[in-house]
Amino acid sequence: MHELQALNGATIAFDLDGTLVDTAPDLVGALNAILSQEGLPPLPFADVRLMVGRGARALLERGFAAAGAPLDALTAPKLVERFIAVYLDRIAHESAPFPGVVETLATLRRADARLVVCTNKLTRLSVALLDALSLTDAFDAVIGADLAPAAKPDPSHVLAAIAAVGGDPRRAVMVGDSINDALAAVRAKVPALMVSFGYTEEPVETLGGDRVIHSFLDVPQACIDLLASCPRPNAGL
Repeated sequence: MHELQALNGATIAFDLDGTLVDTAPDLVGALNAILSQEGLPPLPFADVRLMVGRGARALLERGFAAAGAPLDALTAPKLVERFIAVYLDRIAHESAPFPGVVETLATLRRADARLVVCTNKLTRLSVALLDALSLTDAFDAVIGADLAPAAKPDPSHVLAAIAAVGGDPRRAVMVGDSINDALAAVRAKVPALMVSFGYTEEPVETLGGDRVIHSFLDVPQACIDLLASCPRPNAGL
């Protein structure tokens, strides 16, 4: 960790659900509450966990399809609104940062890295979650899908997150857990650091990221390694 100065001024963008925070328990609970309101049986946690991470509407669409009652275009918007209200009421009842997150974010802040959340979750839900977990102050900005030109896997989401903290894509890393994170980073020409403990239906090693880590405590050194070949802006001037 003696090389932490290499992260000074670098931007590290983080996915939220499945990367920073284990949000599946509360998201699944909110989904099952909506299913119950609609007269449908709850879904097993293990079946729904990997549906998390693509936004509220995607979770509802996949959840209702799994319950045998696919959503139609007319009812979906109202159900999304109801889901968001239910989820906000329980946003951090069971959700918690993954092991090593709090310590690692503190380390990165001491290294003067620029930290930003880049998530397909709505920004207000993301901030509410981070507030509830006392994590908001660790980040320079939170860029949900609603604040980006397009959501991940579109590269503009990653680039908008980097720009929001005054960063340079040439000295940035995207940390995520899903195919959307990997694709968005690759398309933005930003290294993709993948965690193995998140929400992906495919093996994380097959997603096309640049490196896979199994502990959040490995984020700083992995970012140093990935940035080693990136040019520093104004180098040599």
